[in-house]
Amino acid sequence: MMSDIDFRNLDYLLDGNQMQQRIFTVLKQYKVMELLDGYNPVLIGTFPIDIAVEGSDLDIACCFKDKAEFVSTVITAFGKEAGFELAEVTIGGIDTVVVNFDVVEFPIELFAQHIPVIEQNGYRHMLIEYAILKDKGDAFRQEIVKLKKAGVKTEPAFVQLLGLDGNPYDSLLNYSIRHS
Repeated sequence: MMSDIDFRNLDYLLDGNQMQQRIFTVLKQYKVMELLDGYNPVLIGTFPIDIAVEGSDLDIACCFKDKAEFVSTVITAFGKEAGFELAEVTIGGIDTVVVNFDVVEFPIELFAQHIPVIEQNGYRHMLIEYAILKDKGDAFRQEIVKLKKAGVKTEPAFVQLLGLDGNPYDSLLNYSIRHS
C-alpha cells in the first residue's frame, strides 16, 4: 500500500501541525535519528498520522542485524537520558529490543527487530491507519482521538470504529479499504 507521505523521511513533519513541527525540531536538535542511522529508524505510531493524545510517546522503529551491537549503540547514545530502560523480549517469535527514554518533553520508545522496518507490524499498522483516516475523513479521526483519550489503544480503537472482529492487531493488518 502506498501513501502520499514518505514516512521514512521526517521532512513531512515540517508541513504538519505545531506538535509535528516541534517533534521534527527535537529529533534533529538531539540527533536522535542520526544516532540511530545504521538501523533505518522510522518515526511510526500516532504522531505521524496526527492521532496522538496526551501521554503518547514517539515510537521509532529500527532494524538491527546484530542485536548486541544495537543494544550497545543505544546504551552509549541514550543511556544517560531520563527514564532510560531497555528490555530484550520476544514478540511473535521475533527477537525484539524495546528502549524507553525521555528527550525534553517527549517520551521516546525505540522498537527494534531484525526484520526491515517496512515489514514490521508497527509500520504496517501506521500505513493502514493513515489510509483509513484519509478514506474516512476528519470526523472519523476525531472519534479515534476520543477513544484514545478514554484509554483505548490505537489499533483497538480503529477496529472498534470499523466494526471488525478478532485480534485488533491482526484484523487491522488484514483490513483493506473498499471503495464503492
